[in-house]
Amino acid sequence: MDISYIINELAEDRENYFNAVAPPIMQTSNFVFNTVDEMRNAFADEYSTYLYSRGRNPTVDILRKKLAALDGAEDCLVFNNGAAATFAAVFANVKNGDHIVCVDKPYTWTQKLCNEILPRFGVTTTYVDGTSIENFERAILPNTTLIYLESPNSWDYKLQDLKAVAELAKAENIITVIDNSYCTPLFQKPIEYGIDLAMQTATKYISGHSDTLGGVLSGSNKMIEKIFNSEYMNVGSGIQPFNAWLLLRGLRTLPARLDRITASTQKVLAYLKHHTKVEQVIFPFDENFAQLALAKQQMKGACGLMTFVIKADNIMQIENFCNSLKHIYMAVSWGGHESLVIPKCSGIKRENFIATSKEHRMLRLYVGLEEPEYLIKDLEQAFEKM
Repeated sequence: MDISYIINELAEDRENYFNAVAPPIMQTSNFVFNTVDEMRNAFADEYSTYLYSRGRNPTVDILRKKLAALDGAEDCLVFNNGAAATFAAVFANVKNGDHIVCVDKPYTWTQKLCNEILPRFGVTTTYVDGTSIENFERAILPNTTLIYLESPNSWDYKLQDLKAVAELAKAENIITVIDNSYCTPLFQKPIEYGIDLAMQTATKYISGHSDTLGGVLSGSNKMIEKIFNSEYMNVGSGIQPFNAWLLLRGLRTLPARLDRITASTQKVLAYLKHHTKVEQVIFPFDENFAQLALAKQQMKGACGLMTFVIKADNIMQIENFCNSLKHIYMAVSWGGHESLVIPKCSGIKRENFIATSKEHRMLRLYVGLEEPEYLIKDLEQAFEKM
């Protein structure tokens, strides 16, 4: 299915809403039935009809169909945020006494889910270095029901061999879930490699405007219906119609924004690689990236997120650099129009900073839609004030 058709036409029955180019926001909580029998059928199968907007909503459904098609999936659900999508994907596939294999250093709230919430329900987790399939093989136990991936992750961009993990999991009757937020479906399609559930935070590139949150979970009809009828409906974490409309708006320009960000990223990357105050730059498509061959094998591209290790003798030098930035904002997330930076040391007490630690000297940089020369000038003046 052509990406232009998916983004601009799929699921948009314009004749049903006055031939408007932009779909309406169906800002309604519930839906009317003409007969008792119609209502009875809706109660029996809310997954297939409109009853109450906590479940299905027409504006949300347009977004669902587009995002599922982009992922190459049969269906998807859209949540209020990425953490909610992850929560539903995991909870739908574990029970008391089960075991999860998860890549090490996952997203913060994924790690909290595995470390703090799941143990209360008798579910244990083993973390592995996902760069080797053998590590997954060794970690699998007789009660393993889920493998959780994040490829690339959002700091050192470690990859997992998606095809190899999917084949291993299917042989062991284990469900696989991946956080695909870094790539979006335009640059990586995990379901094509055999992964069962693909999650992405639509807050980032799908929105593109830093004005709404969203989480996407794509998979088979059977799996999505299972999650809809349990975790999705019980927790009530589905996205609201207005937020879905904002994501539809952002989706229209996704390919153009990714092209622009990709081109700018290459210029900023080249600048940082040759700067005397930068020890290392980490980026999946960089020639020095340890897993470059795998990145090119399963990713169509890498976009605006990179990490660089700054040369610093103390934490104040890093803080001075960050505090001196004028146009690159210090903030979490990525994927919007604005360029962002996060110093790893912002999560470390000053007295615990270790200057010899590369990790403590890491800064994660997101390149947005500004002119690359504009960003490079900002970085340069901040380096001078370290």
